[in-house]
Amino acid sequence: MTEEITAALAKVPDLKVVARTSAFQFKTQNRDIQSIGQQLHATHFIEGSVRKAGDRVRITAQLIKADDGTHVWTENYDRELKDVFAIQEDIAQAIAASLRVPLGLQQGQSLVSNRNIDPETHQQYLRAKALVRARGPKSLTDAASLLEQAIKRDPNYAPAWALLAEAYVTLPAYVPAFVAGNIDELRRVAGASLPKAEAAAKRATELDPNSGEGYLNLGFAQLARFKWLLAEDLYSKALALDPNNPEALHRYGNFLAAVGRLREALAVRQRLQQLEPFVPTFNANTAAVLWLNGQDAAAITMLTALPEGTRASYFARIYAAAGRFDDAAENIQHSNNIPPAIVEDAARLLRTASTVATSSRSLPRLGELGFVYIYAGAPDRLLEFHEGNVRAGYTDAFNVGMLWHSSYAAVRKTERFKAYASSAGLVDYWRERGWPDLCRPMGANDFVCD
Repeated sequence: MTEEITAALAKVPDLKVVARTSAFQFKTQNRDIQSIGQQLHATHFIEGSVRKAGDRVRITAQLIKADDGTHVWTENYDRELKDVFAIQEDIAQAIAASLRVPLGLQQGQSLVSNRNIDPETHQQYLRAKALVRARGPKSLTDAASLLEQAIKRDPNYAPAWALLAEAYVTLPAYVPAFVAGNIDELRRVAGASLPKAEAAAKRATELDPNSGEGYLNLGFAQLARFKWLLAEDLYSKALALDPNNPEALHRYGNFLAAVGRLREALAVRQRLQQLEPFVPTFNANTAAVLWLNGQDAAAITMLTALPEGTRASYFARIYAAAGRFDDAAENIQHSNNIPPAIVEDAARLLRTASTVATSSRSLPRLGELGFVYIYAGAPDRLLEFHEGNVRAGYTDAFNVGMLWHSSYAAVRKTERFKAYASSAGLVDYWRERGWPDLCRPMGANDFVCD
């Protein structure tokens, strides 16, 4: 209910709506309402409750001023469950009217889509959405299973198709094969998952040509296949349909970092922070982009507020680049979702970072933690993880973006980096859309990076 009403109000041109995840962190906290308003930069709150009994639902909603707690509007609804979307429309329109802002709707449009779906299908969709947000191989697999059931019950339910695409395209990034750099296994998982993601996203856009989520996840699938030009076009279409979609801003910000447009990436991520200031994953990635832009202190401040497991690998990168190898090793040992053997090897190499390796080939494989090779005297191995992703046919924007930090400068000057950028499709993208902040063309067929 909260998510649907939030999404509906976000469509009103003159309303700035803080997204659900950040607002929900205050749900169970008995805190001063003025303080919460200041933290969220919000002038008003929507509060309410939902009680379900059989096929009926009772909903209470109220609009409250943040500065003094005054109730601006309140209403109770006692309807059949099948009318839930109509109730959401009524609530959203009543709130907009109370705030005296025009809806900005054209003839025949509504704030909430009138989806004629049965309650059980919608419940499966909502449970799956929570699992997709949780990430992790099991959560994503379980989400896909629920969504397959939902679309079997209602093949025309576009949101379920769009979410199914997200589950499938995200899955390869969370399997052990990806973080460990196991090329053959990653190729197998991505080969099975990406076609399903593309098909589901295309079906979502066929059923609903205005499905921003459909275009977003279709773009996500193209990026995973290194099709940067097509991915950007689809991301742009998703944002044109829904400019305040936090997930779209998150993915496009990471995309811009991956292709080396660091200043633009930061601007997009700062826009995201205004909408969703308290989402750990978003904040961690924003901190990384701050770091890429040379704003180390701001990055550290943002990371400090995050859970240890979320921030650990980010702190490890920052501290290693600053020469604080013991701090980097300590943090890397708390990294989430990385095989323990790789974590231990990376921590050991960071603790002995001042010792140049006698043979880079003798060092263990570090997968996603390959940045440690810089400090183990083996920068020639730093691109292994990225080259393996090209061979496996799957990548993610975040890891590619890390290549643009100043600590990678020597690597970016090598022929091996040029070969990687070409095989990953980045050079074709740059020639079409413009060169990244740190690179420039040299003649007709070459380029140089700082």
